Amino acid sequence: MSPRARLAAGVALAALGLAACGRKGPPVAPEARVPQAVADLAAVVRESAIELTWTNPPRRVDRTPLRDLTRASVFRVDDAGGVEPKAAMLVDSAIAGYTEIATVRLDAPATTRVMGNRVTLTDRRNLTYGRRYTYVVVTADSRGRTSPPSRRASVTYIAAPEPPANVTAQPGEREARLAWRPPTRLVDGGPATGALAYEVLRAAAADTELTAVASAAPGQLALTDRELENEHTYYYAVRAVRTEGGTTAYSAPSARVAVTPRKMTPPSPPANLVAIPSESTVRLSWSPSPEPDVSGYVVYRADARGPFVRVGSTRTPTTTFIDRAVPRGTYRYAVAAQDSASLPNQSGRSNEVTVTVP
Repeated sequence: MSPRARLAAGVALAALGLAACGRKGPPVAPEARVPQAVADLAAVVRESAIELTWTNPPRRVDRTPLRDLTRASVFRVDDAGGVEPKAAMLVDSAIAGYTEIATVRLDAPATTRVMGNRVTLTDRRNLTYGRRYTYVVVTADSRGRTSPPSRRASVTYIAAPEPPANVTAQPGEREARLAWRPPTRLVDGGPATGALAYEVLRAAAADTELTAVASAAPGQLALTDRELENEHTYYYAVRAVRTEGGTTAYSAPSARVAVTPRKMTPPSPPANLVAIPSESTVRLSWSPSPEPDVSGYVVYRADARGPFVRVGSTRTPTTTFIDRAVPRGTYRYAVAAQDSASLPNQSGRSNEVTVTVP
């Protein structure tokens, strides 16, 4: 083969090789692969600490899914307030002028609460009442690519109230009626001046976590929690909420109280009571109450002028009763329905019937 032929063959083979590799797209800029910034960082005072919450980003800056987030770093700076908080500038995976106070291992969280993408972190480090604390969070993936800084979250550290006192809970039908007394002091020993708001917490069992279910306006010292399940025991606590200068401070929860809502509406009375007397005996029959939770009937008897006295009962579906060993005389009878609630509700009495026993 001539030199020219060999050169042509080489060019052709090279072209085939490039074709076999397929066409490659433009390279992705490294900054486009970093995690998105945390968008919802928030800070509140809870008891004697500052609680931070945020949602970890689910995507990278280029909008591709982010599945290997491993770390979140929390930075803090404090000042006296009154001016704009220090700007958050990322320099070598840190925030310039801020102090890193925590690193959260998202793949193996320890004391920090991580539930899905939601993170809760408590800061108790060297806090001073009256100082403003500003926080920033950055996250990183398994290759160490760091997100832009989150939005800043600032809070002035103020004393939270002590928990509310004398919390009580009374049952109703599908509801719990709660009442409490306001705390008189803050956790720093100062007086709890001004109207406090309140947060009502509920748990479905004695050993499960309390969840906020309702809020009471400042000065409100009672609240009714409705749409509950009858015959199920619920556990409640109340938390006092102080707001001052844009800062919200939550007390510790009060002691828990238990309450069991129950049915309190009585069934309809039975109807069409009929009584047939014979020697020492009175046979009774009636039409049943229509409610499905009626568990039985209570039979009452009175002499001609005396009060009604319970003389017997039946279980559903029985709607007859024989009153035996009845002395001679004239008597009045009535029947009431009773439901299956834990504290049974009794209906009004049926129509009265009067008989004379020979």
